[in-house]
Amino acid sequence: MSRTPPHRRATATELRHDLWLAGALLVAAVLSTALGQVAGVYNGDGPDPAWGLVYAVALTAPLAVRRRHPELALVAIALVFFAGVSFRVPDLYVGNIALFIGMYTVGAWVDDRRRAAGVRLLVIAGMFVWLLIVTFQAATADDDDGLSRAGLFSPFAAFILLQFLINAAYFGGAYFFGERAYADALARASLQERTAELERERELSAAQAVALDRVRIARELHDVVAHHVSAMGVQAGAARTVLDHDPDAARTALTGVESSARDALTELRQLLETLRTADGETPGASMLTLGALGELVAHARENGLPTTFTVVGDPVDATELVQVNLYRIAQEALTNARRHGGSDAAADVRLRYDADAIELEVSSTGRSGGVTGRPGLGLVGMRERATASGGTLDAGPRPRGGFLVRARIPVGATS
Repeated sequence: MSRTPPHRRATATELRHDLWLAGALLVAAVLSTALGQVAGVYNGDGPDPAWGLVYAVALTAPLAVRRRHPELALVAIALVFFAGVSFRVPDLYVGNIALFIGMYTVGAWVDDRRRAAGVRLLVIAGMFVWLLIVTFQAATADDDDGLSRAGLFSPFAAFILLQFLINAAYFGGAYFFGERAYADALARASLQERTAELERERELSAAQAVALDRVRIARELHDVVAHHVSAMGVQAGAARTVLDHDPDAARTALTGVESSARDALTELRQLLETLRTADGETPGASMLTLGALGELVAHARENGLPTTFTVVGDPVDATELVQVNLYRIAQEALTNARRHGGSDAAADVRLRYDADAIELEVSSTGRSGGVTGRPGLGLVGMRERATASGGTLDAGPRPRGGFLVRARIPVGATS
């Protein structure tokens, strides 16, 4: 699986640290060269001290831009190091440090991993070829100075083998630590990206939760207000019609308006208590259960909608959410039948308990034109309630007139 490069850019602080590093190693290179000259490194067979200063500057200057141009810095340091050893500049350690840092930087900062590996392997190969040449020249020299070459494994052979092992560990370490640093940077970039993604998901989830709460509140307000206000409108209209010639009937209708208003306030108070409760549950047991459908049907009858109610099958256990949603669906269906069906409308409510589901069916007679066009909020709310309970809802005009609402909730969704 491919991994996305971190595409890092050096910060101002990191670039400033590179300048300090280059300056510190410049001072160290000057001291190392001067002390090596005094100590007689290479037996004093070296260039003029002024060349030592040039060597120190050329060796350490690329480190100042090592993060901006890692490959160029490594190649420059390698060439200066090669020249310094070839011309016997008496520096014993700063050149090795600079070369190690340059190789590490290429491994840690170059996003093109093929190019990073190629540049480092080229430098390593060049150094080992140069080491082989120097070893061959030393082995074939005619002078008798230095280590003895006598024997199958002479001191000279041991020294050369030690040089190869030290260089292998040196270059291998620089290569490994560069790769390790790049892998760590890749892991950090991936972690930062995942953290940002999780933050975006958290914000999206919070926004969705707010939207869902708004939809739920709108649905509850619609169901409470539409049902009771619709009943109040019917009762108030009846009272106005009979006010002059039948005051008793008008008084009865106005009493119904008062009762509907009181019920509406009670349900609105319960809704507000639900919203104010931390866990979202209404304090106390909910009054909206399937057992209250009989009262709902009686209320519809009292408000001018002849309604029958039938229960088929043995009741099964259902969660409070399912019972509330089915009750609200029945309430909205009866409200729509009273509002849109006309004066001759009638309704039939059937609650059916099957082996695998609870089914609520509300059919009405009368006109259906008021709900055949663009679905209103009531139909939308009924579908949302059915879906929230894990069920389905079918609603539409009947071929012989009227309207049919059928909600089906699987028994598994009610447990």
